Amino acid sequence: MIAITGLTGHSGGFLLQQFIDNKYEGKIRCLVRESTRTQRLTDSGLDIEIFPGDIESVEDLKRFVDGAETVIHIAGIWRTLKLLEAISRVDSVKHIILVHTTGIYSRHKMASDEYKQIEREMQKYLDAGMNITILRPTMIFGDMRDHNISKFIRMVARFPVMPEIDHGKGLIQPVNARDLGQAYYKAAMVEKLPELSYNISGERELSIHELLELIGQYMGKKVRFISAPMWLGVFGAKAVKLLSGGKVDMIEKVLRLGEDRVFSHEPATRDFGYMPASFNAGLEREVKEFMEQRKA
Repeated sequence: MIAITGLTGHSGGFLLQQFIDNKYEGKIRCLVRESTRTQRLTDSGLDIEIFPGDIESVEDLKRFVDGAETVIHIAGIWRTLKLLEAISRVDSVKHIILVHTTGIYSRHKMASDEYKQIEREMQKYLDAGMNITILRPTMIFGDMRDHNISKFIRMVARFPVMPEIDHGKGLIQPVNARDLGQAYYKAAMVEKLPELSYNISGERELSIHELLELIGQYMGKKVRFISAPMWLGVFGAKAVKLLSGGKVDMIEKVLRLGEDRVFSHEPATRDFGYMPASFNAGLEREVKEFMEQRKA
């Protein structure tokens, strides 16, 4: 049996599709809140047990994982330690897949300190012999429900001129949520992987400038740019924060526009066959979705 947190979420939905496409015949237990819509789960044709519970409760998590051989945790790095504590109280779990983030590598991201602390506290479970695999997605995109590329799409559609930091030279390697579903599934099908963690990135790297140009191309719109140096962008973000009384803090977001966020997925390809699809095709699909929503 596989126990999964976050199966009803964004990338979790694509993992569900992987189970369907691969005609998975084993039992799946899905942790959900009482208010969660579960129609897609019940209509999947899979052997799914819907388990209502509180992800913040170690006792609920213990009952959730008891009897499972594999656990896939998609519902946030902040719940990892409680989940591992619950798993430590049962005997059935043989492989744990934790979906964390490449944000842990950022030299700017304030939360990266929290991510690192969580993983340091995980060490006691590794020392105890738990078979853990950490998957680290890059910037996630794939449809207008994402909180990343969809924002750029809306900006290109709305603004006559796109502002850039340092001519948009910062490099990114976004990963399609569809590819994440594939990565989660394939990693779960391997009982023991040789590495503790794997970066799950998209097909290729590109600059933010190229990303904005591609969005415009798929919209049929010529994108015009105005570039500002990093120091000016940071100054403006600090001014906004000051004028808003600290309610609007964009400083870190501006700083990260100048930070390369490129990570190889080759180890994941080598060890469990992860193969991301074309970035351009995924972006074009998402822009098309936006255009159709705007017409509706």
